[in-house]
Amino acid sequence: MVNFDTSLLNSGSYINGCWLNNTANTFSVLNPANNQEIATLANASTEDTVKAVDAASEALPKWRCVPAKERSRLLRRWFDLVMENKEKLAEILTAEQGKPLAEAQGEVIYGANYIEWFAEEAKRVYGDTIPGPSVDKRIVVIKQGVGIVSAITPWNFPSSMITRKAAPAMAAGCTFIVKAAAETPLSAIALAELAHQAGIPKGVFNVIVSNRAKEVGYVLTGDPRIAKFSFTGSTPVGKILLEQCAHTVKKTTMELGGNAPFIIFEDADLDEAVKGVMLSKFRNAGQTCVCSNRILVQSGIYEEFSKRLVRAVEELKIGEGTKEGIDIGPLIHSGAVSSVETLVDKAVSDGAKLLTGGKKASLGENFYQPTVLSNVSPNMSVAVNEIFGPVAPLIEFETEEQAIDIANNTEFGLASYIYTRDIGRVWRVSELLEYGMVGINEGIISNEMAPFGGVKQSGMGREGSKYGLEDYLEVKYLCMGGLCS
Repeated sequence: MVNFDTSLLNSGSYINGCWLNNTANTFSVLNPANNQEIATLANASTEDTVKAVDAASEALPKWRCVPAKERSRLLRRWFDLVMENKEKLAEILTAEQGKPLAEAQGEVIYGANYIEWFAEEAKRVYGDTIPGPSVDKRIVVIKQGVGIVSAITPWNFPSSMITRKAAPAMAAGCTFIVKAAAETPLSAIALAELAHQAGIPKGVFNVIVSNRAKEVGYVLTGDPRIAKFSFTGSTPVGKILLEQCAHTVKKTTMELGGNAPFIIFEDADLDEAVKGVMLSKFRNAGQTCVCSNRILVQSGIYEEFSKRLVRAVEELKIGEGTKEGIDIGPLIHSGAVSSVETLVDKAVSDGAKLLTGGKKASLGENFYQPTVLSNVSPNMSVAVNEIFGPVAPLIEFETEEQAIDIANNTEFGLASYIYTRDIGRVWRVSELLEYGMVGINEGIISNEMAPFGGVKQSGMGREGSKYGLEDYLEVKYLCMGGLCS
């Protein structure tokens, strides 16, 4: 049963300014809260994806010549429309992804902020003049959009992960193609409809909806006309896509898996640390790449912090995201629940202590209770693997050096968090943590003004901020000779 506004939706991909919905091959979109079908969509094929590349290729010469001020105006109009329709977009997002409605609206606004930011940054792509090597030469450096950009986005943030990639690409003068996650394609369709209403020229912004991930992915990573590929998702899948991009030596931005440590030192404000963990760990039912995956607590406060955290977790309300006061919605599907169950059960069998939660909720097969585990060791599977669920494993440590060693002992390096009131420790620990981002006495670190991205096997490149725009630009050096007789 559909209980949301469908006026922004269509039944297929958006390619070259038109809706492609005339195929007999379809796939279903389910509401994870009850597994009911909420939409049936035309299933885009390899041929349809090639059509999107054709459209982006045809649109590119004209779009890159549109003055930056005009590109900015169009992006700004897109932003305005997203904000005007934020309630409708949030309802769509909750229906297909499951997160609580207030959280869904927060994501829509967060995603819109990227459009606004890069609309402004479009007018600030500056070059350089460099002193020449001789009297008759001048050196000028200009920056130009890379060309066609393709992207694959995940289901956990189906709106903001698109705008975070599309907005800088389009601001830089690139044309854009995105394959939305098959679990959550409706948010992408709604964004395409609003881009259309904003007057974004045909072929500049294209959306592929399909459950044929491999087939579509081969085109988006392999077509030589595409200059850059951007992906948000797991590290194993990212590695495969990087290999496919290597054949045409594409520029890439990869935002991959995480294993975020949340380090709480004895001098921290415990109430604030609990609030930080609650925000970082349980947002979107723990299904975010920057979730605190390991809670490292210094021995002197370990027991007290554990008690306070359990009290806060037991106050969380689980339920369907459209209902009032809900904090935790469903996981995306039953496979995600099984994965979380396996990690928790293995941790308990290996000696971890279950403080609260630890099993499916009674609301439906995709709901899992918010869970806290104590006595977790750094080598347990629940501490080594990305949980992607509402589970907080607590690890005790003694010294600052030990905390840093535990935190860095992973192939991942996306987000990290520390809570302390010692300014010297803030600098020491932040500089020694092998992560692209450090939250200091703060559990929510993502915003459009800051460079989002990781190191090690958490990826490459940055999204957001002025650095996010740079990732869609090429530097061109112009050597001008014969200027003096």
